[in-house]
Amino acid sequence: MDVKLLRIDSRLVHGQVANNWAGSLGAEAILAVSDGAANDELRKTLMLQTGGGKVKVHVLGVEKAARVYKNPKYETLKAVIVVETPADIVRLLDLGVEAKEVNVGGMTFKQGTSQVSQAVYASPADVEAFKEIDSRGIKQYIQQVPSTASSDLMGALKEKGLL
Repeated sequence: MDVKLLRIDSRLVHGQVANNWAGSLGAEAILAVSDGAANDELRKTLMLQTGGGKVKVHVLGVEKAARVYKNPKYETLKAVIVVETPADIVRLLDLGVEAKEVNVGGMTFKQGTSQVSQAVYASPADVEAFKEIDSRGIKQYIQQVPSTASSDLMGALKEKGLL
C-alpha cells in the first residue's frame, strides 16, 4: 500500500481529512482505523458518507487494517490511514505497518488530558505511546491541514512539560 499520510485524528474522517488531506495528496482511499468505529454501525455509516464519491472510505479495525496494508492486492492503492489514538499507531506498527512519519492532526479534549497545541490534547497514556513511536525513529508532527505550518510533536510535548 502506498500510504500518503498516517494521521491521528480523534474524529477519524471529516471534511479536513476527506477534502483537504486526501485531495491534496491524491489519495484514492481513506482507511479509518478504529476497533470502536468498525463495530459501531452508526459511526461507520456516517464516515462512509464523508468521502463524497471522490475518495472511497473504509472503516476497519486495527488488525484488519494491518492485513489489508500487507495484502499484495492493495500494493498500489494510494491511501490515507487515520486512527483515533497514538496507541492505535503503536498497534499498527507492531502488526507490520511501516511508517516514516505520523501526522497528529487533532486529539480532542477529554478529562485527564493536557493541551499540547490548539487542536491536540494528550493523556499520560498518549504521551507514552508518542514516546514509543519516537523510539522507533518515526517523526511525529502536528499539522491540522496541508496549508498550515507543521510543528514537531516531541518538541511541543517537552515545551509543555509532558516529557
